[in-house]
Order: sequence, then structure tokens, then C-alpha cells
Amino acid sequence: MTERMTILVCGGTGCIALESNEIIAALKEKLADVGLTEEIRIIRTGCFGFCGQGPIIKLQPDNITYVQVGVEDVNEIVDEHIVKGRIVERLLYVNPRTEELVKTSEEMDFYKKEYRIALRNLGLINPEDILEYIAMKGYEALAVCLNERTPEDVVQLIKDSKLRGRGGGGFSTGLKWELTAREESDEKYIICNADEGDPGAFMDRSILEGDPHSVLEAMAIGGYATGANIGIVYIRAEYPLAYKRLQIALSQAREYGFLGKNIFDSGFDFDVEIRLGAGAFVCGEETALINSVMGRRGEPTKKPPYPSVSGFRGKPTSVNNVETLANIVPILLNGPEWFSSIGTDTSKGTKVFALAGKINNVGLVEVPMGTTLREIIFDIGGGIIGGKEFKAVQTGGPSGGVITKEDLDTPIDYESLKAIGSMMGSGGMIVLDEDDDMVELAKFYLDFTQDESCGKCTPCRVGTKRLHEILDRLTRMEGSPEDLDLLEDLSYNIKYSALCGLGQTAPNPVLSTMKYFRSEYDAYAYRTKRIAFKIIEDKCIGCTKCARVCPVACIEGSPKRPHVIDEADCIACGACYDACPVDAIERP
Repeated sequence: MTERMTILVCGGTGCIALESNEIIAALKEKLADVGLTEEIRIIRTGCFGFCGQGPIIKLQPDNITYVQVGVEDVNEIVDEHIVKGRIVERLLYVNPRTEELVKTSEEMDFYKKEYRIALRNLGLINPEDILEYIAMKGYEALAVCLNERTPEDVVQLIKDSKLRGRGGGGFSTGLKWELTAREESDEKYIICNADEGDPGAFMDRSILEGDPHSVLEAMAIGGYATGANIGIVYIRAEYPLAYKRLQIALSQAREYGFLGKNIFDSGFDFDVEIRLGAGAFVCGEETALINSVMGRRGEPTKKPPYPSVSGFRGKPTSVNNVETLANIVPILLNGPEWFSSIGTDTSKGTKVFALAGKINNVGLVEVPMGTTLREIIFDIGGGIIGGKEFKAVQTGGPSGGVITKEDLDTPIDYESLKAIGSMMGSGGMIVLDEDDDMVELAKFYLDFTQDESCGKCTPCRVGTKRLHEILDRLTRMEGSPEDLDLLEDLSYNIKYSALCGLGQTAPNPVLSTMKYFRSEYDAYAYRTKRIAFKIIEDKCIGCTKCARVCPVACIEGSPKRPHVIDEADCIACGACYDACPVDAIERP
């Protein structure tokens, strides 16, 4: 060891589930054993982003990154790397395309095209220590705004940056603040929407876990710009770690005078409350969220009036999601011209995506708007698992659609995705391969949507349920060609008559998959699709593993003899396929 070392250990939800807290405890114990406790600092950070390789630890100043670290690896890391200066090669990342060992995060394909703005502090600071946030120019933008700029100046700077809301709608953040600021009222509010409900999305949670002060500072700035003195973070109760770190950050910010009365001796008062939500998908819609914050049912209301006129408690309210707020401080520190120089003509800045599904590099990535899907999936994401064929990518969650290989070179921005039948959404991006069934995919999303419908309007409450019933009928091989016409007609009826945006976009997974994969719907409707798995007789070794995992007991055979699947009873769950050690089972 040549100089004072810092060990950064991922402390996000995913890595904690994989025992990163235990790794930290083991590191402290081992360092004490070798007498290096005083010389080495251990920092529990937020998410590094590369979630599929967690737990991740990074050693500075050596700039060496170890992946998939376990408690059992701690002794070797300390003895070999820290004491003897030897890199533990078996814990380095292996590039799946070149099979080369990669020592630093900067050399990993996953990070090479990143441009971190919203995620700028994740993996670098201890989110539970306000001093580390201050060291990264934390609360400097708030101080400048309160002492050197008028509220109108702040609003104009955000307008000039052309920042659009990152929650899915893409509405101008500066304009939203301006509309709230224009209203005359004795009370105003700014609400942070941290009710992240899209399947596969975890951007907002990770920001709150890894950099909560960036959101609190932005809310205070937004309060000053709009005339609000109270901020509310609406966060789902399913995010206990984010909630805990928010509470710690709030306490520290109040202690240091960054929240509360007369902030920076400016005469401006602002404080933040936290409200826990029950995790309803519809509460991602701002009027439903406001109803929930007020203790009512999470149901949307007709607009106008918009929240900027009549929101929380009937007062002017600005609702911004976590990622949107995470961009505010860098814009004010670096200038709106800097931010607007990034991205495309209509979509400025960067966007955070949660890459998941059949992809080698699973995780959280932030790239400039205009980056193509091909770059995200094949360069950053490392391509499809097992070298299989890319089939489609689902963006926008239950409100979005699928994008096929014909559109892989589409630049990621609001208008481009809308033009090909999908949407940005909050940033979930689920990659699908050749084995995925698109009708089953649509059914999955409709099952989610009809379950999450608030029930206020008939098109969504009843319509999504009927859509799911048709899809279920098709996949059980009990449908007909007439069902396909019914699916389309009902989808468009819901799309044009549901009360809120979530209901209006609920049919998108059906319409999108029908557009690009009509043959798969036809195979179900005309009952030509074989849905059962099949055992290849000359490959089967009779190990019985398939029979033991089959949930419906439709596999027969004796040990060391070929087995047979009863196709009439097979539910195509894939358990046998996964269990077979010799690839003797054929997918439907």
C-alpha cells in the first residue's frame, strides 16, 4: 500500500440484498486484524449502476474495481491487494465479448458512453453524510439562488435549459414552475413524485438511496422559484432504504440550516415533509398523487384545473419526479447553455434508463438524449444473453410499447419514441430475446394494469379487465380470429375515452405487439401454436430432474430412460427446460 486508501462499497438495495453490509463489516474486522484501520477509509456509497455485477467495491487511488464480491473474498482482497499490492484478478470484470479482464470501471463497456448528471454522485459519496455532499458543491446552487437571483431569474434559467420532466410526459419543467409562480396564493407547494411504479424501473429509488440531498436542494430551489414554502416527498413504502436515507438527509439539512427558517439569512423559509404511499401505479399521475397525499383515494381528476392552479389542498402546486429534480442543481451550477448543448433539438440533457431482461449488462445507465437503442443494448448492455437473437425492447413500462430490430437505430428522445409507437416513460427498458412470447408479454402488462386501475372511469376499470380476459383466452388456446378484431377495437376505445394518461396508454402493449408481431396473435387465434414443451428422445438421459420440477406432473418416465411430456397437460412454464442438464427439452 503506497498512500492512504479509500474503499468504496455499493450500499444500494440490490447490493445490500447480496450482503454488502456484511462485506463492510468483514472489511473492518480484517483491517483491524492487520492494523490498517486508521490508514484506510471505508465508504458505503449509493448504487454504482452496474447492478448485474454487484456487490461492487472500488479501491482508490488504485482505481481498481472488483465485481460480484462476496464476504468470503474479503480476506484475499486485504491480504493480496491492500497489503501486498497485487490485483485479485479473479474478482475483475470479464468483458463478455472479448473475455478480457477489465481493471477499472472507466474501461467497462457499460460505463464508456455514460454522461452522468442525475447520477453524478452515486457510487462516489456516502449518502448519509451531508459533508460529502457539500464537498461535491452541495447546497452551493441554493445559496447562489437565494442571495444573487430573483425567483424569476431561477425560473428563466430552468426554462432556458429546456429541461423536460423525466417522469414520462416530458412537459417543460421551467414552464411548470412558471405557471405555479404566476398564481397568487397564501400557500404553495412543491411535491417530489417518488412513487416509481413501472415494472423493471429503479432509477428514482437509486437516486434517493445514493444522493438524497440533491433532491432536497432542488426542492428548496423550486420552492424559492415558485413561491412555495413547503415541499412534500411522496415515496412508496416499498422503498424502506430510500425512506431511511431521506429522513437522515432531512435531519442533517435542517441541522446545517439548509432547510427551515431564514435559509442563508435570505428571509426564505422552506421545509420538507415525507409522505408514504401504498405503492399504487396510478399515483404516478400527478392529480392521483395529490389526492393520495391528502389522504384520499389515489384517483386522477379531470384537468383543468391543473395542479399549478389548484393542487394540494386546492393551492398552486408543482409536481416533479425525482430524476427531474436531480438535474436542477447541475443546471444552475453549470449554466443552462451547458445543459441544452447536450441531447437533441427537442430533448435536452441526459436520460437514466434501467436496463433489464435478456441482456448481459443489467443495471442503471445515464446517457445523452439522442443515443440510439442499438448503442444502449449492444454497446452499453453488452448484447443478448447467450448470443441469442434480439427480438424487441419494451420501453415506457405498462404505458409503452415494443421496439423491434428495424428501429434499433432510433435516437432516444421523446418525439422519436412516440413516432414508432412507444414512449420514454420513466426509463424502464426491458430487453426481449427470440424465446419471448409477445402475446404473453402483452398479457403480463394488462394483468398489471387492470390490477392497478384506480377504478374511477369505466374504460379503464372494465376495459383493461376485458382486454386481459381476451388475451388470457387466446393464450389458453380457446380464442378465435374474431378476438383479434375485438382486441383492437377495445384498445382504441380505451385509448380515446379513459380519464387519465395512464388509462389512455394502458392498451399500448397490445397495440404495439399486434402491430409488429401479428403472426404470434394469429397463431393463437387460429390455434396453430404449439404451446407445450417436448423432450428430444435421443438426448434424454433419464436423470428425472425435469419430472421432479414439473408443477403439474405431466412428465412421465423411469430413471435412465427417455421421459415424455404429456402435451395436453403441459402449461409451458419452462421449469423442465431450465432443469435439464443436457438440453434435451425443446421450447414451444
